[in-house]
Amino acid sequence: MSFVANLFQIETLVIIFAGLAVFGTIITVTAPFFENDKLQARAKIVASERDRLKAQQKANFANTEVRLREKVKPSAYTQIVDSLNLRKIFESEESRIKLRQAGFRTEKHLMTFLAMRIISPIFIGLASFVYTSTVVAEKVPPNLRLTTAMMGLVIGFYLPSLVVKNFAKKRQASIKKSWSDALDLLLICVESGMALEPAMGRVGKEIGSQSVPLAEEMALTVAELSFLGDRRKALDNLSKRTGLETVRSVVTSLIQSERYGTPLGSALRVLAQENRNDRMAEAEKKAAALPPKLTVPMILFFLPVIFVIILGPAGITVTGTK
Repeated sequence: MSFVANLFQIETLVIIFAGLAVFGTIITVTAPFFENDKLQARAKIVASERDRLKAQQKANFANTEVRLREKVKPSAYTQIVDSLNLRKIFESEESRIKLRQAGFRTEKHLMTFLAMRIISPIFIGLASFVYTSTVVAEKVPPNLRLTTAMMGLVIGFYLPSLVVKNFAKKRQASIKKSWSDALDLLLICVESGMALEPAMGRVGKEIGSQSVPLAEEMALTVAELSFLGDRRKALDNLSKRTGLETVRSVVTSLIQSERYGTPLGSALRVLAQENRNDRMAEAEKKAAALPPKLTVPMILFFLPVIFVIILGPAGITVTGTK
């Protein structure tokens, strides 16, 4: 009890907050020096995916039926997945699509995700039961401890999927923000006489400074267009990896343009204009939603200050006359 009392003293709290402020300042100043080049790291992943596609295409040409998988070092997660046979239980095409949308496409990422589907519920459930049985044992009745542990199991089961979904949403927001600019650049490249593959490769290099995920997807699409026999499948994989409706509509138009021989530049021009209009409509929608959102802050913060400024001198005058 004395430790808790000393902890909440004013001097101790001031020292703690000052230390946290100094620590935060140091982290803020030194963080740029330790930040890795995200575009270069993504380029390595794209290069490994390109090599895998090339090896798979060679295997198809050799008429082999061996399913090629990326060679990964055996890890603890891999051993857990193999020993519990989690591939048959949790692995599905939907899980792979979700991981790809979040930017996790290697075999190591899949093993980690499958292992966490069984590790996370056990860990959170045990932690909840131990916490309610020791730290807050006096406040939690015995019949609620198992209920808390069961809730921990449920939360732990869905936690890996929620984390992957959160990464996917951030990645989709970055791609959606730069997609209109990428279409404009692609239109310029196509109208200058470039084919689709070199045009997408060029756009991927230029758009990397604005959106690393979009540059990665462009590079992967170029690799699939080069090594996959079906160009329609390569373009369709782009829409599956992004999971965005705007990208899906552009991919559909590109597939139809290649199938029926329509000019690619005309299709891209119409699509670029539609994306610009959608982007403007979304901005207008957000602007129209600002007044209701600003109502509560205005009432809580602006109006009291205005009343003080207006009525303050009158109140001082009245109290001074008395």
